[in-house]
Amino acid sequence: MARPALPPALERAVALHREAGSAGAAEARALLGGYLADLGYDVETFRFLFAPAALNAFPLAGAGLGWLTILEIPLLLMPAVPPWAALLVWAVGLAGIVALAAGTGLGWGPRSEGREDATLIARRGPGRVRRWIVAHVDTKAQGHSMAGRLVAVWLCILAAAALSILAVARLGGVPAPGAVAGAAGASLAAGVLASRGRLRGTTQGALDNGSGLVAALTAAALTKDPATGFLLTGAEEFGLVGARVLAARRRELIEGTTVINVDTLDERGALSIVTHDARGRELAEGLVSRIGMAGVPTRIRRLPLGIFVDSYPLARAGAAAVTIGRLDWGTLRRLHTPADALEGVEFATALGIGRALGALEPAG
Repeated sequence: MARPALPPALERAVALHREAGSAGAAEARALLGGYLADLGYDVETFRFLFAPAALNAFPLAGAGLGWLTILEIPLLLMPAVPPWAALLVWAVGLAGIVALAAGTGLGWGPRSEGREDATLIARRGPGRVRRWIVAHVDTKAQGHSMAGRLVAVWLCILAAAALSILAVARLGGVPAPGAVAGAAGASLAAGVLASRGRLRGTTQGALDNGSGLVAALTAAALTKDPATGFLLTGAEEFGLVGARVLAARRRELIEGTTVINVDTLDERGALSIVTHDARGRELAEGLVSRIGMAGVPTRIRRLPLGIFVDSYPLARAGAAAVTIGRLDWGTLRRLHTPADALEGVEFATALGIGRALGALEPAG
């Protein structure tokens, strides 16, 4: 099926490689901001700095888990070692790994590679925005796909849980060598997979998140509601930085509003409305009948472990927030790789969701 023609500015923006802090991201923002201005929106560019090294958090955690496992093996298997030693080393080492990964992910420590990115805030007139429609602009390419990252996350959790159990069991005696070998093997495999999470190459991010931009900008062109505004966030792929900074520094824009984030709308899989709390659940239940697509099952669910979306920090800032997405495992294998390109992408779901959002009743 031929892809419907998009407005020229939007077509050019989604064709760019838009890694946060790059010239491509800046060009895309200029195109999208100009398009919103032509539609009659007042567009503010909210700039911020971020640390690309935050993406090293997961590879560091994987490497730390691997080295800690190597240190732990003799403590678990040698009868001469005091029984408490394995548990003490494991507990202290695991706490250190978690602290290091969390600090790296939040951008603590030296920022030798600091970059600037921005979020576009678009609204009509000076009135209070009651509903924000959100999509992130940026892209990233890594050594593994989103599917690979999820497998690595789940394997890290499994290995850490197994080794924790073995460290506690060591208090009662030396565990079976086979159990230690199995847990250690899973841990080392997880570390290898996690190490592939560093930036590698570029991608157009046609689905993640060109499709979200198509949906948001389609809604922007259709709605006449002055209480509906649009947030095109930056550096989402580097730890939800744009949304987190906006929630922290401009909380008055977010608190008490409704947030509908659109992120990855493929033509395959169920249509999911992701919630984070009771307010989001109530919003999702009201959206199901309004955004449903013929022949496509729609489900309300919580955020899967290992996936992060902009609605989460905005929910924590006091909004009733959800994320709308449509994807399956095949989509996940494509995301965060050069394969997430425009070729073959129809944007049918994105356009349908955009039209549905543009037709919502005025925000109260």
